[in-house]
Amino acid sequence: MERPSRQRQQERETERESDEETLSCPECDSTEIVTDADQELVCEDCGLVLDERNIDRGPEWRAFNHSERQSKSRVGAPITETMHDKGLTTTIDWKDKDAYGRSLSSEKRSQMHRLRKWQERIRTKDAGERNLQFALSEIDRMASALGVPRSVREVASVIYRRALNEDLIRGRSIEGVSTAALYAACRQEGIPRSLDEVADVSRVPQKEIGRTYRYISQELGLELKPVDPKQFVPRFASALQLSEEVQSKATEIIDVSAEQGLLSGKSPTGFAAAAIYAASLLCNEKKTQREVADVAQVTEVTIRNRYQEQIEAMGFR
Repeated sequence: MERPSRQRQQERETERESDEETLSCPECDSTEIVTDADQELVCEDCGLVLDERNIDRGPEWRAFNHSERQSKSRVGAPITETMHDKGLTTTIDWKDKDAYGRSLSSEKRSQMHRLRKWQERIRTKDAGERNLQFALSEIDRMASALGVPRSVREVASVIYRRALNEDLIRGRSIEGVSTAALYAACRQEGIPRSLDEVADVSRVPQKEIGRTYRYISQELGLELKPVDPKQFVPRFASALQLSEEVQSKATEIIDVSAEQGLLSGKSPTGFAAAAIYAASLLCNEKKTQREVADVAQVTEVTIRNRYQEQIEAMGFR
């Protein structure tokens, strides 16, 4: 029985890679053979071109700026998890013009309007897809408000899709699960965003977000490390316009305090805020407790309590 073509192709690629690994230069006997930008096999030591007939898998056209690249490209955007159909959909343009840029007749315009309307309707075929579409739009909205990178949106979308497939949404609000997925993605990608900050841009209470987050992380088996207070230091210090010296001192205070076990059971944002406050005093860049508390979204009482513990840990009293 003949093997599938895909398997044969993988075998050929493996053979080609093994040949490239054992290939040596006939001029200088070097094994440092690389593939350059023109898809040619070149000796890295003497510059001899060993093979110039490799297949160029790039486009056949050339572009020298972004507008040329956009006009010549015949492919769409890559697949993304942030859209319910992963971006594999058809969009009917709203400009009402043909391929030559000429305006359509009134009859054709009304026809395109009807087609456009039905296209929007059939993009979601059932309630599950409508649920997913709304949830992903919520994730995108909150991610934009928090200013997190696109990788976090992709991870949050994947987490929500997994929760939907595992039927974890039943009995919970779509907004609550999507917010919990975004918070889990921030922690997974190492982007410092506190639960308070996520709750500020969400439409559900903080208590529900925390409860839903714990539930989906346990059910999906998400391996999430405890939040490191040092991740919050650069952002808080930048908002307070503090120097690099203060940031370094705050990081040192957190490290010393953590070694003595003071971090256990404490809020990472409050711990980072107190370290910044203490560092600002030690470096003569004094900030009030109110200023630090407003930036970190914690109370002044929390800063005072953590500050006393950290100062004692540093041995200043």
